[in-house]
Amino acid sequence: MPKVIMTFPKGKHKVLTTSYDDGRAADRKLVEIFNRHGIKGTFHINSGLFGTGDRIPEEEVLGLYEGHEISAHTLTHPTIARSPKEQIVEEIIEDRRKLEKIAGYTVRGLSYPNGSYNQLVKEMLPYLGIEYARTVKSTGNFSMPDDWFEWHPTCHHKRDLLKLAEEFVKLHKKQYLYMMYVWGHSYEFEDDQNWDLIEDFCAYIGNQSDIWYATNIEIVDYVKAFQNLKFSADSHFVFNPSAISVWLSVDNQIVEVKGGKQVHLVQD
Repeated sequence: MPKVIMTFPKGKHKVLTTSYDDGRAADRKLVEIFNRHGIKGTFHINSGLFGTGDRIPEEEVLGLYEGHEISAHTLTHPTIARSPKEQIVEEIIEDRRKLEKIAGYTVRGLSYPNGSYNQLVKEMLPYLGIEYARTVKSTGNFSMPDDWFEWHPTCHHKRDLLKLAEEFVKLHKKQYLYMMYVWGHSYEFEDDQNWDLIEDFCAYIGNQSDIWYATNIEIVDYVKAFQNLKFSADSHFVFNPSAISVWLSVDNQIVEVKGGKQVHLVQD
């Protein structure tokens, strides 16, 4: 039987993703920095608060976040672990509904407002069309999540960002998959007057050939596509029923399994 393991697209073993909340005006500058360095972001937005204070107005959202992911953050940012079920449903479904009218695609992700969640909230999310939810509990490591509804990031950008970036770039053992996940709020760069922090981070870690730059939902979709592959009992061939390609390492050789295709991994 061949030794088959999942890789990220094109055989890569590292992925970088970022996640920023609230849809505030400073997102404009952050998106420009990300775009310049080939980095993708997931932007979690409270659609019930469009245009209030310094929040991005509704008519600007589609153009600003093009190429990134528009994701849910609830309609009005309540502490949902303290909310009745009816309010949780309203906050998430209405946020999705408004964001989807703008984005033109299904919004399937969430970051917990105020970092608030509990087991009940987690159990409700699949019925509300949500496939992942990010917490605010930084791990300080580069592991993949065991639970998409309790997705812990690597770090907030205020905490050892450049040190962790250096560690991440140096990782080379391809028997592992590594993910660096950075979260925060763009307005914090304004408040702290440290835009140079994210500029330096992106310049250092961006546009590297061995890193996959992905939004949160792209990572979820890719892992689920791998899990949905249909291998023969001896792993000599595999069928990919998904729409996207999945890359495998087969006896240390990288093989692309295109969507809707069956591929022989071993020549009989």
